[in-house]
Amino acid sequence: MAIPGEQPFHPSGGRSTHAVTPCDILIVDDDPALCRTFPRVLGRPGRRFDECASVGEAILRLERQRYDLVLLDYRLPDATGLSVLEWLTGRAREEAVILISGEDTTDAVIGALRGGADDYVRKPYSVAHLQRVVDNALHKAALEAANRAMSQRLKASEQLHRYLVEISPDLIFTLDAEGRFTYLNPRVSALLGYDRQSLMKQPFASIVAAEDLERFEAQLSRPGRSFTLELRLQRRHEDADRRLGDGVTVSLTAIPMEHVDGPLGPASGLYGVARDISERKRAEAIISFQAYHDQLTHLPNRALFKDRLELAIAQARRRGGMLAVMFADVDRFKLVNDSYGHAEGDALLRGIASRLSESLRRGDTLARLGGDEFTILLPDVERPDDVESVARKIIATLGAPFKLSRADFRATVSIGIALFPRDGDSAEDLIRHADIAMYRVKRSGKNAFRFFEPELNSHHHDRIRLENELRLAFERDELELHYQPQVSLSRKEIVGVEALLRWTHPALGSIPPSTFIPVAEEIGLIGEISAWVMECACRQLAEWRAAGHTALRMSLNLSPHDFGHRDIVDTVIDCVRRHDLPPAQIELEITESLMMNDSDGVAAKVRALRDAGLSVAIDDFGVGYSALAYLQKFPVSTIKIDRSFVRELNGQAGNPIISAITGIARGFGLCMVAEGVEEVGQVETLGDLGCDVMQGYLFARPAAAEQVGRWLDGGMEAMAD
Repeated sequence: MAIPGEQPFHPSGGRSTHAVTPCDILIVDDDPALCRTFPRVLGRPGRRFDECASVGEAILRLERQRYDLVLLDYRLPDATGLSVLEWLTGRAREEAVILISGEDTTDAVIGALRGGADDYVRKPYSVAHLQRVVDNALHKAALEAANRAMSQRLKASEQLHRYLVEISPDLIFTLDAEGRFTYLNPRVSALLGYDRQSLMKQPFASIVAAEDLERFEAQLSRPGRSFTLELRLQRRHEDADRRLGDGVTVSLTAIPMEHVDGPLGPASGLYGVARDISERKRAEAIISFQAYHDQLTHLPNRALFKDRLELAIAQARRRGGMLAVMFADVDRFKLVNDSYGHAEGDALLRGIASRLSESLRRGDTLARLGGDEFTILLPDVERPDDVESVARKIIATLGAPFKLSRADFRATVSIGIALFPRDGDSAEDLIRHADIAMYRVKRSGKNAFRFFEPELNSHHHDRIRLENELRLAFERDELELHYQPQVSLSRKEIVGVEALLRWTHPALGSIPPSTFIPVAEEIGLIGEISAWVMECACRQLAEWRAAGHTALRMSLNLSPHDFGHRDIVDTVIDCVRRHDLPPAQIELEITESLMMNDSDGVAAKVRALRDAGLSVAIDDFGVGYSALAYLQKFPVSTIKIDRSFVRELNGQAGNPIISAITGIARGFGLCMVAEGVEEVGQVETLGDLGCDVMQGYLFARPAAAEQVGRWLDGGMEAMAD
């Protein structure tokens, strides 16, 4: 270490080129000659000298400035140099002091050294001796200054580390060899509710939750090894009973501190840090829940249901037992969403989920696959009758109406059931077969249950094939329209035709509309088909009008699903206008059931069509929910008497229902068309009841446009031929 004010020698013998440390020296002596001599003999690069001649002046200088070295004469005009030493000691000053005096008594030397002088030089002295004493004093002062600086840094570092430990958001602790606390930072109070002093010398195990205690003690029993584990620490609540409350999940890291020298000698034990990860664990739990549960109903989702089903299958296979899978679909759920909004639909789904859960056993699993579809796992089933009892209980539970904000709604479900091992030995097969059985319930009237049967699978495969073939029908040009004449008895001529859709498949042959129209409605293809029918029928009517049949009326059917589209009115009107047709010569047939569903919306669209000049007929009138109120609400122009009533006419006086229908038609000023006329007696009876327009096999079967064109040109005689 370089001596302040002294340029150290380089090992090669020359002076170092390193910068020297500045050094301030105060000379206190009343001999002017000595004051001039000292700087010359003691001067070194970096050394600066001040001088004064009395104790008072020296103290004034020291009050204004700190020095590295004071050369102090013993005898001064106003007091001895001991007064300066006493002043420096009283203020804990750090200047090095060399007392220079002619006093040769031992008492003077002892007094000077006891007063705080670093050395004592007797006069007379040699210059070399003085230089050596000054250099040693400055070197010692430099070492002491460096030591003080290092001590201050160590103290500051210790304070910083202690501060960091004390304010750490983690629980920091040390344990002795027996696992007892020897130190705890204040975090333990906020984290667990304990006063840290109350835990000192207590075993760490005393705050570990019971379910994690064995794991912790197993790690603690392996001395000399670090470990990390997650565990729960008991939180202490300061309630009246001072009971242990809920726990805190921490990530604990412990490091051995074997033979560490402490203030009391060698020590061993553990240094540990416990970080609170409760929020992270809660977030992980939420993420895990969301990954395996439905967000609306909080029921298990498809993934979790499949996991539980596969586990139940494995257990049933080992025990040779039986289990059941139910597939439940809410009937008419779309009606709620469309009528009241999705918020009401969500409320209904939550209510249904709650009632379904109440119908099941504790070990059963109810899951929501999405939309209005639910699956149920019934493990440990002894016989199919037990499953049937659960299905009946579910249907009965849903019997009471659900109170929605805008109205009550009676929900029903269609349930398909598959049994293991009879109906499949895998989760996929059981769910699929239960789904197939459910769809058969849907097509058979809903609000019921059905067990899977092998023949349903073949029907299901046929259904899938039919769906695929129907989607290709447009590309293959397999759809066509046939037309059945409507005859006026009074005018003895064809006054209209009904467009009837036909599908001729190259392999399957002729497929009736009753088979493929419901499929088209379920797969969402009916809108495209209806648009195609509308376009073909309008184009054909335009051709017949161009051929001179200007009074002919075209009747065609619209699916109830078509009225679910907002643009149905614009689509129809646009098609009629593009083909330059009188709107009154287009008659759209709707069903009675359509009037029952969302009557306000349907009525508005029917009214818009009527306002545009089109005719609207009620098809199959009298079969379903006929009511005068609907005839008042819906501005229809024609009612069609269903073939089932016409079939019962056997030349007798008539049928009471037909009599009532004809009376209603006359009362409301509506036209009538009887369909399904096959016998002459039916014609006579209908004519007597006031029905003039008829259609049926007695007059003509539906035929292609070319054949109907010849009938139109040849009249009734051509049709009779």
